[in-house]
Amino acid sequence: MKSKFTINDIEINIKKFNSEDYISLTDMAKFSDAEHTGYVITRWLSTRYTVEFMGIWEKVNNPNFNVVEFYNIRNDSGSHNYVLSSKQWIEKTNAIGIISNAGRYGGTFAHKDIAFEFATWLSAEFKFWIIKEFQRLKEVEQKAIAWTAKRELARINYRIQTDAIKENLIVPALTDKQKSFVYADEADLLNVALFGKTACEWRAENPNEKGNIRDFATIQQLLVLANMESYNATLIGKKIAQSERLIELNNMARQQLKVLLEVDNRLLLPKGKDQNVEMVKKLK
Repeated sequence: MKSKFTINDIEINIKKFNSEDYISLTDMAKFSDAEHTGYVITRWLSTRYTVEFMGIWEKVNNPNFNVVEFYNIRNDSGSHNYVLSSKQWIEKTNAIGIISNAGRYGGTFAHKDIAFEFATWLSAEFKFWIIKEFQRLKEVEQKAIAWTAKRELARINYRIQTDAIKENLIVPALTDKQKSFVYADEADLLNVALFGKTACEWRAENPNEKGNIRDFATIQQLLVLANMESYNATLIGKKIAQSERLIELNNMARQQLKVLLEVDNRLLLPKGKDQNVEMVKKLK
């Protein structure tokens, strides 16, 4: 997985290695010298303070760290004309905190702990914005994960509902085409109860949007939708008519959305804010 953020027009890439975030030192070094990023990294890595910090990090996080070689490097570091490249550090100590790859999409990446230290050496202000942007990116990723989890929950609950339809509404006499109509009707039953429109009506109103009505749902709506699907399956099992279920489900949606929107009036999707305001107005 790869992501990135931009500071001072410098695009800084992030990669995942063993489920950990590694930030591109090559990109960060452009803040000091865009033409000689390798030299900038080597200068930083050759200092006594950097070597000691790197050694501590590796001892804590790397069971295969070559401590003997580390002590040799530490004794030589900081002396006049001493040079230590990232490649030498990795090969001599079996380090994992820094990863260096050649090629067009390569470069030197470091674990975020080490990358922040590099940012400190470059500039205190630069480090401040690196941390701020990194934290913002992580928050966005966590919200995206939460939205995906809610969407998956709705999908799973939809399977529960379709099973209930199969067992209670679809009789052997129906053709496959007729069965599909029943499923479509039940899906739109929930759409109307929650969104106030069918999937086709939403598509007609949003011809340029990719996806469907549920792809543009808020987290609150997806959570309510998951609850509605389970409840609809129960109502189907009780042989409740579709017209009656529509009223029940709409009341349920209005009640749950009102509670959720009063607790938290924030949405993940960029267009969600206006939609949220409209929902609050309708519920009052």
